[in-house]
Amino acid sequence: MTVLKTARVRVPASTANLGPGFDTLGMALSLYAWIELKEAEQTAFHLYGDEMNGVPQDKTNLIYKVAQMVFQEAGVSVPELDISMYSDIPLTRGLGSSASAIVGALVAANTMIGSPLPASKLFDMATAIEKHPDNVGASLFGGIITAVWDGDHAKHIRIEPDANLEAIVVIPEFQLSTSKAREVLPAQVSLKDAVYNVSHASMLVAALASGRTELIAEAMRDRLHQPYRAELVPGMTEILENAHHHGALGVALSGAGPTLLALSDRRENRKAELERYLTETMSKQDIQASVLKLHPESEGVKVYTEGDTIPFVDMIKGELVK
Repeated sequence: MTVLKTARVRVPASTANLGPGFDTLGMALSLYAWIELKEAEQTAFHLYGDEMNGVPQDKTNLIYKVAQMVFQEAGVSVPELDISMYSDIPLTRGLGSSASAIVGALVAANTMIGSPLPASKLFDMATAIEKHPDNVGASLFGGIITAVWDGDHAKHIRIEPDANLEAIVVIPEFQLSTSKAREVLPAQVSLKDAVYNVSHASMLVAALASGRTELIAEAMRDRLHQPYRAELVPGMTEILENAHHHGALGVALSGAGPTLLALSDRRENRKAELERYLTETMSKQDIQASVLKLHPESEGVKVYTEGDTIPFVDMIKGELVK
């Protein structure tokens, strides 16, 4: 099996759960990470962007470890890698930073060796690493995905996002690990709350698939995780209850947080009002936060086929000015 000289990929960020779809619903967003892998005589790292601060630069690095899983699965030995990465996805903020690294490493490593592993296998591997399919599925396939995982295999259905759907994310200036956000969740929930979430997640999928955006605000309500995580994110309860009065189609904690996601309709002229409401609500809690105006990303992980004729950083600069 031939090892290619270079493999480059672009991976979208993702938001998971979308309220009631705990560990099952995900959506790709227009925020990206780029990864380049090359075979090398000695492993080296080239990390760019403010979001790369503190990322390991040895063989404990997640991208290196995941790439080696691909090579092992394919029966190929590529022990030394030259790894480059640039990311605009904030770390541990609920926007799928780890999922983007996992998906990018899987696809880039697979591309290096001629893509012997199908997308379904990469999805299984990504889900096994991340322990849930929502973020990795959205980054891999793009759009909105609903997915299941039985512990061995993950299956998904992809929904094309409504063309008028936009996303505003408010990102508090503090990190929140997924493990900490899971620690506050109860081991058991009532039958009433379970039925509540099944009904709302079902309605949300149907609303997104059919373009019934007027149903999103009610459908995104949740009782499984958001009420318990609210104590970790000051201002969250207020925003979940009232953002729809300021132009949001629906609002949810993005993944495990602390980022909050508000969906809006590009045809409505209330984005400035919504952004102001989100930032002012966080400010009242003495929380500094930044706001990004994004959109659902229909394209999943992108593999570049033009080779390495353009330097990695120059290629990214060209992408960012588009």
